[in-house]
Amino acid sequence: MTAMQEIMDSKKKKALVTVRQMEIDDLAAVFHLGERLFTAREAPNLYRTWDEYEVISLFQSDSEFCLVAEDEEKIVGFALGTTVTKSHSAWKYGYLVWLGIDPTYHGQGIASKLFHRFRDLMLSDGVRILLVDTEAENLAALHFFRKMGFGNPQEHIYLALNLDPQLKQKKGRRANDKTHSRYRLRYDD
Repeated sequence: MTAMQEIMDSKKKKALVTVRQMEIDDLAAVFHLGERLFTAREAPNLYRTWDEYEVISLFQSDSEFCLVAEDEEKIVGFALGTTVTKSHSAWKYGYLVWLGIDPTYHGQGIASKLFHRFRDLMLSDGVRILLVDTEAENLAALHFFRKMGFGNPQEHIYLALNLDPQLKQKKGRRANDKTHSRYRLRYDD
């Protein structure tokens, strides 16, 4: 058997993945997997940014909605979400904020397992509507979410304002301010 055949066979063989509640010891593995998946180059319009605070914040506030997929003690996927309640509304919304699968495990049903477990948690918590968002160009994600039952896509437009020129200008002013003090001392004799 050639090396290429072994690789093909290993990809065909489904991993024995378990989905479980995320634990504090999983934070680093989830963060690093997300770093590989959600890069600025891959998602330049991303209005949320993938960083350690995002993961920690979701785990800290809604750990019951943070799941991991594990293959032989290796984190190969995750789902991170939250719930939203609006004042003057009887409805509770669930929001799947991040769903990520290690690319070497694509096509093995791991995203479906994570999503179904996440949906069940939302149902148990009384959520009536589940929300998700993705870039319009992410056809694989759109296909997946439609397959999971999502519909009625709404188009959103996110605008960006690059503050870098103003920031540099402000830093330049600060440097000048340090050489010319704002406060003048008066010596009265």
